[in-house]
Amino acid sequence: MVNIKKRHEAALKEVLAYKSGAREGYRVTTLSVPQAVDVKVIRSKLNLSQELFAERFGFSVSTIRNWEQGHRQPEGPARLLLKMIERNPKYVEKEIQGLLVAH
Repeated sequence: MVNIKKRHEAALKEVLAYKSGAREGYRVTTLSVPQAVDVKVIRSKLNLSQELFAERFGFSVSTIRNWEQGHRQPEGPARLLLKMIERNPKYVEKEIQGLLVAH
């Protein structure tokens, strides 16, 4: 518990340094979201129909169709999720299943 408190204190000091305009004393981590994602390639590698891919990963079928036909492009968070699916589909599926609530 002490280590967590020290890490939080250090993180808070970094935030305050950054906000005050300091050029040192903090670390900035950025996330690079890919600009383009080929949804059809990702889906095909998993050997899933559009319907199963949409159901498994929480997309609508019409969204998948629009992306694959080039009518629309995935936005930032969707691109990130799609790249995660491409990299480790079983992990993403497990995490999504853990979020589902029975009604």
